[in-house]
Amino acid sequence: MDANRQSRALGFLACGVASALWGTGFFFGKIALLEVSVGHMVFYRFVFATIAMLPVLVIRRTRFTRRDWTILAVGAFFGVPLQFLIQFQGLSLTSLVHASLMVGTMPVILAAGAAVFLHEQLDATGWCALAGSTLGACLIAVGGVRGIGGASLLGDALVVISMLIALVWILTNKDLLNRYDTLAVSAWGLALGMLMLTVWVFLQYGLPPVHGLSWKTWASLAASGVLCTATTTTLWNWGMTQVPASQAGVFLNMEPIMGSLLGVWIFHEQLGQLAWFGGALIIGSAAVLTTRSSSGGRVVALAQVE
Repeated sequence: MDANRQSRALGFLACGVASALWGTGFFFGKIALLEVSVGHMVFYRFVFATIAMLPVLVIRRTRFTRRDWTILAVGAFFGVPLQFLIQFQGLSLTSLVHASLMVGTMPVILAAGAAVFLHEQLDATGWCALAGSTLGACLIAVGGVRGIGGASLLGDALVVISMLIALVWILTNKDLLNRYDTLAVSAWGLALGMLMLTVWVFLQYGLPPVHGLSWKTWASLAASGVLCTATTTTLWNWGMTQVPASQAGVFLNMEPIMGSLLGVWIFHEQLGQLAWFGGALIIGSAAVLTTRSSSGGRVVALAQVE
């Protein structure tokens, strides 16, 4: 295997592993939420993620302008405390399968957001994917679930709202990613978001618990930060330097698939027929968008800051 083919293969592997690890985020979150509040769960996730990203902050010293620091801070507010507190509040109210499938709407939301706010053209395939993904989310919301984790319309809606907030974060950072090192932008945004999150959590939820938590909870919190945040960011950003965005896009669909499978296998959740059909619509729409639509490559490029 020549060097170029080997680099592409490793790039695809990195994107695939990153997306699969993203898909375990709700799984680890569900375990941690059995013993800690939503605020403290998100706080610890980003504590571990920030510690893991410290080498990037030290090695890749990036000189942002004052204006760019402001943009970075605004994006960090939307991307860390606001998005994740709402997202995991939704997870606490709905099932793992429902939450994971709702995240599958993200590629389509990104494409629609780029069309509306960045005036990027969304072709007919893209609009069909948007319609299919929206219908799928509605079918999941009314399809019900049976098993350990009950689903709720409010929980599903909060997860989708968090995806819309993530869109604001991604679009805010788009210009920075074009002018600075992508990993440095992600690391500094995470660190700024962590500072804002700390203030809110301490005021709203009080001091996070240290004693009395089981090893499963600590392991889940550490995995959420190190594997599902720091590692995924590093792998995805590196993978995107090795392979075309339009070809890497299909790996975004592994996230809802992985989360759904864990919900079925570990938590024994069972979707109703309408919900299964809705899930297939969401994943199918995302796959079509990222592999066949002319908007697909731009979608994946935007997703680098997730």
